[in-house]
Amino acid sequence: MSENIYDVMTARQSVKKYVKDHQISEQELEEILTLAAKAPSSWNLQHWRYLVITSQEMKEKILPIAYNQQQVVESSATVVLLGDLEANKTGKVLYGEALKQGFLTQELHDTLLQQIDWSYSNPEIAKSEAVLNASLSGMQLMLAAKAKGYDTCPMGGFDKEAIVKELNIPDRYIPVMLITIGKQAEPARPTGRLPLDQLVIKETF
Repeated sequence: MSENIYDVMTARQSVKKYVKDHQISEQELEEILTLAAKAPSSWNLQHWRYLVITSQEMKEKILPIAYNQQQVVESSATVVLLGDLEANKTGKVLYGEALKQGFLTQELHDTLLQQIDWSYSNPEIAKSEAVLNASLSGMQLMLAAKAKGYDTCPMGGFDKEAIVKELNIPDRYIPVMLITIGKQAEPARPTGRLPLDQLVIKETF
C-alpha cells in the first residue's frame, strides 16, 4: 500500500477498462471502505452508505441502468454511493453516546441536536447535505483504492429511479454516484487540467 499521498493523488485517474474476472477480496474492500468512511462530514453525521456489488449477476442487472457502460461489469466491484436524507437520526445516536461518555455537556448536546433538526426540517438542505457529504467520502474511497493498487471511476450517468427500484433502496437514501473498482487493463484517457490562474480567485472577484 502506497503511503505517499502526493503520489496517490497524482496517479489517480478515472479508469474505464479493467482486468476482467479479477476478484477483490473482502479484506481489501473492507480496508478501502474503512478509509473512505473516515471522510469529514457536517456535524459528523457520516451521511454515506456503500451498497457494494461484486457478483456478476448483479453487475449485469445494473448494466442497462448504467446505460451499458461496460466498466460496471468488468470491474471487480461497483459501489453505489448513497446519501442519507435522514442523517439527523444518526446525530441522535452519536451525540447521545457522546453525552453518555462525558464528551458533551447536556447543554451542548441539546443545542447541537436542535441545530441539526432545524436544518433537516428543510428537505432541500437534507438533500444537499446528503450529496455533499457522500461525495466527500466518494473521493476518499477513490484515493484509498488507488493506495491499495486499484483503479476507480466515478459515474454520474445512470438512471437513479431505476437503480432505487432494482436494488430496493429505502426512501431514506438517495443514490449519489456509482464508483467502479478494479485492476486497470488499459490506461485512462489522457485529460488536461486548467491552470491555477484560471481556477483560483484571490480575496474577491
